Amino acid sequence: MSKATLAVIAAVSAAGGAAATAAMFSLKSDKKVDTTSLNTSVPAASSKPGPVPASQVFSAPGVLAGASKPVDPSGFFEYGFPGPVADLATRQGFVSSYDRRTKNPHWTVEHITPESLSMSNGDRKKSTFVEDEAIPEKFRGKLKDYFRSGFDRGHQVPAADCKWSQAAMDDTFYLSNMCPQVGEGFNRDYWAHFEDFCRRLTKQYPSVRIVTGPLYLPKRDPSDNKWYVKYEMIGQPPNVAVPTHFYKVIFAEDGKKGGNVALGAFVLPNAKIPNDKPLQDFEVPLEAVERASGLEFATKLPVQRRKRLCAETNCSVIVKDYADRQKSFGKKQ
Repeated sequence: MSKATLAVIAAVSAAGGAAATAAMFSLKSDKKVDTTSLNTSVPAASSKPGPVPASQVFSAPGVLAGASKPVDPSGFFEYGFPGPVADLATRQGFVSSYDRRTKNPHWTVEHITPESLSMSNGDRKKSTFVEDEAIPEKFRGKLKDYFRSGFDRGHQVPAADCKWSQAAMDDTFYLSNMCPQVGEGFNRDYWAHFEDFCRRLTKQYPSVRIVTGPLYLPKRDPSDNKWYVKYEMIGQPPNVAVPTHFYKVIFAEDGKKGGNVALGAFVLPNAKIPNDKPLQDFEVPLEAVERASGLEFATKLPVQRRKRLCAETNCSVIVKDYADRQKSFGKKQ
């Protein structure tokens, strides 16, 4: 299979619309998903260990603790470790990693099945947006940051995917599961249709796993022809970063032990997207998402078990009137 290579990251803005997004990455004519792999294992929770002397952990290779040398850089860590800290959260319906710098998730991982989606024990009207008090206050996204910001509080794990339990649905309303998203034309429209596409996959696959998160992609400045990463900040003072794009990596499992996995990676601009825009225009190689996010997604999934999602099923959205249904929520943004 020919390798799909990262060719150019194109500028995608609300003014330019979604049509330019496909130019972000070069896809060969076969549009096969790249076979780059990733380690998805999550460290098991354990009780906090006792303090370990920094010299035992941060000694330079080949240098014995206590060996004579004129400096001791690792001595700094006796005052504390600067990070970064991922703030890993295990909720009832998903797992997430939080970015303290942008006040958005690094990634969220969820699992949906025909059984989970058939249950209706959660009522969105009973859920409320809340700040995540598990995040230290100075690194936390705030409700006031979104107030009159012009952006929706955009779920990364949708509330509709966790309706099997009121508690599970409530968990999706933590601000640590949110990113600022363009409302009309995106969060309340095309992005919602994309989420519905993911749920419809359970009609063909007994198990679907989805990784979702934000991206901050560069844009070429025509004045000097150089690339810059530029994004808005919301809040007073500025506190929460507004992503330029969002990704989803989808693993549709056939349900057999050691069976095949239909893999699809998509990148969408945080901008108004016409509802008639083909979803496959946003399909990119897995490696493109990995390079842009700094994450890996399938290192333990053998190449021989991988299938290209959009070759196995019809990758298209069905337009539904989510905007009217959520007007009451939109007014609270």
